[in-house]
Amino acid sequence: MTEKTPVIEIRNLHKAYGALEVLKGVSLSAPRGHVISLIGSSGSGKSTLLRCCNLLEDSQSGELLFKGEAVSWTGTGHNRRPSDAKQVLRIRTNLSMVFQQFNLWAHMTILQNVMEAPLTVLRRDRAEVEKSARAYLDKVGIGDKCDVYPAQLSGGQQQRAAIARALCMEPEALLFDEPTSALDPELEQEVIKVIKDLATEGRTMMIVTHDMNLAADVSDHVVFLHQGLIEEQGAPEQLFGAPKSERLRGFLSPGHVS
Repeated sequence: MTEKTPVIEIRNLHKAYGALEVLKGVSLSAPRGHVISLIGSSGSGKSTLLRCCNLLEDSQSGELLFKGEAVSWTGTGHNRRPSDAKQVLRIRTNLSMVFQQFNLWAHMTILQNVMEAPLTVLRRDRAEVEKSARAYLDKVGIGDKCDVYPAQLSGGQQQRAAIARALCMEPEALLFDEPTSALDPELEQEVIKVIKDLATEGRTMMIVTHDMNLAADVSDHVVFLHQGLIEEQGAPEQLFGAPKSERLRGFLSPGHVS
């Protein structure tokens, strides 16, 4: 791998649920240190694309490459599956996902939540993991919440804990699936600040978002998906300032509900 090799590369990806084709041949890449935002109406394939990247969903055809290494498959069409379990684990641990609904363990403290995967999946030293976990919780602004349980936190605090948990895996890239859509507007801003801070650090990120201001502020590249295809993509100033396609103009128009 060279510095120019993308962390994530997707080539002509197709994904269907039964007869419903959700992704119809999508190609994109996330170079190291770049933030890629995926926008589009509900049902356009954004979240499915992100889940295919992380191998949480199996695609029917096309290639996925992680740092230049292609995922190996067995079978074809709806029977296609990754063929190397160790490769899947290695890729997943390097692409940390932050979900819309936080997905924190209710019976664990916030510190235990953040420490769990590095201890059980990566088998790292406990003292080292705890030091790292506390540092990441400080980084996202909830270092004082280490010993409380998720139910005792606001939605914004829970999402920040989920981001700290993702960071504690020391991943090559972060994948965000609508990280602010379950939050009230004032709590949303807490999470947006954290994501913006991560972007300024030069972390590689792919973000599915309904928040056009967030996409405009943090992205190096914005991808507009429509009905399973890339309708338009480019720099944020181009997409938001001078959209070329009729569909993107309609999507960005005031009053449009995605």
